[in-house]
Amino acid sequence: MTHSAQRGAGADDRAVLLAAGLADLAVSTLGTAVGAVRGLLRRSDTADLVREAEQDLQSRGRLALARYTHVPPAHLEVLARHVKARRAADAGDD
Repeated sequence: MTHSAQRGAGADDRAVLLAAGLADLAVSTLGTAVGAVRGLLRRSDTADLVREAEQDLQSRGRLALARYTHVPPAHLEVLARHVKARRAADAGDD
């Protein structure tokens, strides 16, 4: 399809082309995934792979929770700790 033909195409034509492209992508991706699963099922170390995948997912989960649930200390709290440490250091110099 040429550039001038695309400009003349209606919204319905573009929607059909987009839907067909998405369907083709989905079928292609599904075919690749099925092939990968078949390859994994033929392996003799499938149980080891599953165990490693489980450990990897748990590690990723731990990291994600740590990243989103860790709350840094409040800014004023950090400043107060610095002041307290500085005063303690100044008192020790006297």
